[in-house]
Amino acid sequence: MKTFLFLVSLLFSITTFAQNECEYSTNVKDSVGTYKSTKDYIIHERVFGNTQTTIYFSLINADGLLSLNVQMIQKSPDFLAAKCFDKNSKIYIQLNNGKIITLRGVDQESCGNSVRNNNENNRILGGYFLFVKEGFQELKNSPISFIRINFAGETVDYITKSTLVSEVDKKTYHPDHFFMDYLKCIE
Repeated sequence: MKTFLFLVSLLFSITTFAQNECEYSTNVKDSVGTYKSTKDYIIHERVFGNTQTTIYFSLINADGLLSLNVQMIQKSPDFLAAKCFDKNSKIYIQLNNGKIITLRGVDQESCGNSVRNNNENNRILGGYFLFVKEGFQELKNSPISFIRINFAGETVDYITKSTLVSEVDKKTYHPDHFFMDYLKCIE
């Protein structure tokens, strides 16, 4: 019996430590309002030869308005074509349960910034996407299997991995559980 109780308590403590804690890049509450933003989280990374593309997600709660911040960083010694967000940009998230959730871009056009550094081209693109109320609960309950980003003039698909070991920062990420693990941080 003592062995059984020990195993149960060990399993409970492992489960407790395995849950992700909320980490914020910004967490402000003042007379103007409240603003929370989770730390950037790598959702997709592709390194092919000298070219690297990394997509980060972070979640934002600005006075009760929930949104997804998407940042794409591309690096290459070769020319990098611009990708842009416009008023028609959307993100489609397919969940493992088969449902598709659509996030709509805010009415802001952006083609990002291009920076040249040590004979390397860098392009940084950022955009904000709003959650629809109907899909919010679904995102909390099912892993992601697929992400489609509708840029201005082009659509790109990204298959979501359950485990991603980043070549950039050498950390381990679980992109398929991003919303399940972190939506609680901005509610």
